[in-house]
Amino acid sequence: MSGEQVVDLIPAMRAFARRFCPIQDDADDLVQETLARAISSMDQYQEGTRLKSWLFTIMRNTFSTNYRKRQREIIGIPAGMEDSLTCPATQEWLCQSKAVRDAILKLPDAHRDVLIRIAVLGESYDETAALWGCPVGTVKSRLSRARERLKAELGETAH
Repeated sequence: MSGEQVVDLIPAMRAFARRFCPIQDDADDLVQETLARAISSMDQYQEGTRLKSWLFTIMRNTFSTNYRKRQREIIGIPAGMEDSLTCPATQEWLCQSKAVRDAILKLPDAHRDVLIRIAVLGESYDETAALWGCPVGTVKSRLSRARERLKAELGETAH
């Protein structure tokens, strides 16, 4: 099989692809995919086999595979799923998040940093204590005071 023989068969392949795909662009895509698969499978081509038949078989199999894939695809939204795609309005959360941010900014630096590292970033007490060069108890105390001040700032009472 030579590249020249394959190139000579492209018009026939385009005509055959039109049997599967009435839209010319889809037919051209099918020919292109067929040629790509044929090139990658050249080692499987056996001399003496009709090249045209071999290429047409690859095209038919390619079309069948793509057709089966398209049948499994869901177009649009499945029934009953539209209700789960909505989300509640975020205005209230936006107002609350601004209030929390403002309250955090009012905390003393040491309390704010400990609160952010542990409560927001998820660092451990030990990591934070090592970073600050202080005992773990100091970190726990600062975090507790930061939480209490934050609650007071937000108008929440301790339970």
